Amino acid sequence: MQKPKLGFWNIWNMSFGFLGIQFGFALQGSTMSRIFETLGANKDEIPLLWIAAPLAGLIVQPIIGYLSDNTWHKNLGRRRPFFLIGAILSSIALLFMPYSSEVWMAAGLLLVLDASINISMEPFRALVADKLPESQRSYGFVVQTLIIGVGTWVASNLPKWVNDTLEISNEAPSGVVPDSVKVAFGVGAFVFITAILVTIFTTKEYSPAELAQFDDAEKEPEEKKGMWETISGTYALMPLIMKKLGVVQFFSWFAFFAMWTLANPALTSHIYNAPKPDVIEFAKTTTDDNGELITMRDANNEVVFLNDAKALEYKQQDKSYNEASDDVGSKMGIYGLTSMVFALGLTFYTAYNSINRKYIHMASLILGGLGFLYMFFIPGEPDKLLIS
Repeated sequence: MQKPKLGFWNIWNMSFGFLGIQFGFALQGSTMSRIFETLGANKDEIPLLWIAAPLAGLIVQPIIGYLSDNTWHKNLGRRRPFFLIGAILSSIALLFMPYSSEVWMAAGLLLVLDASINISMEPFRALVADKLPESQRSYGFVVQTLIIGVGTWVASNLPKWVNDTLEISNEAPSGVVPDSVKVAFGVGAFVFITAILVTIFTTKEYSPAELAQFDDAEKEPEEKKGMWETISGTYALMPLIMKKLGVVQFFSWFAFFAMWTLANPALTSHIYNAPKPDVIEFAKTTTDDNGELITMRDANNEVVFLNDAKALEYKQQDKSYNEASDDVGSKMGIYGLTSMVFALGLTFYTAYNSINRKYIHMASLILGGLGFLYMFFIPGEPDKLLIS
């Protein structure tokens, strides 16, 4: 028996939760390094502070995949329990992230956020295979791509829009994340949980018994294996073509991770000429118990500057940095929007025409590499980042 075809709104509703997931990923990718810099991390420390995020995905994804394949809740179903758990944890992490007072707190919340997003995201992709017949799966992924692209663009622009439209300040004392970023993360948390709830309340899952009746049902193994045995066995049986593609993906994600971690410090400095000012150059200083130079603070924990002129100079440089950071985040939203347009165009073209996937992939990687290189050659010209 074939799975029944679903209408557009059914597919839209089952994919809508991806809007929230992408809000979480986009805010993380466009703003996390800015938060680390604001809390006092230097550029060399930022990649190490980010390292927990991909490690969380590496560990969480296969575990959640296995657990969701073997879960059935009489009310929430197979995948929706994980949507809900991940959404709650992600929303909490998003809410508290910009209120971090120390770098280690932000790094810890980043670990929680990335792991929680993966708890929601992995079952979402599986839901397409669960709900849609083979003939509609590409359509389902197209709808997801549309929602992902819009979510990336909107979320990446949130800090800038909050500052420009709502006139919520993007300035703050040294070591404090601006209110505009706090509001943006609050909006992100609200959208995340709301979008997931839309999918949970509007989408009904097939029970294991119903899934077993369909033609594309997976045959149950004669002997059911444990989680670790199943996961290791899956890697062992990975086709050669997947291993080859894994090498290509390694280098692709190498580039993306470099962009997410270093785009803000690199571009604010190189393109906008507005690096994060080091408050220690403007403030009165003392030494801690280890002999390290630290800034002096008053009874209200405010930095004590050398004089009023230095305080004003720091404030002006920090304002320039925050404005540049808003624009960097906005520009990073463009890659989500353009990738959505390209993916949709490619999908509609291949519905009626054949292509050589390897050549298309190669050409895309070359163009992506040129986009990265181009950033180096446009100092002082932020508008040209649109081309990149």
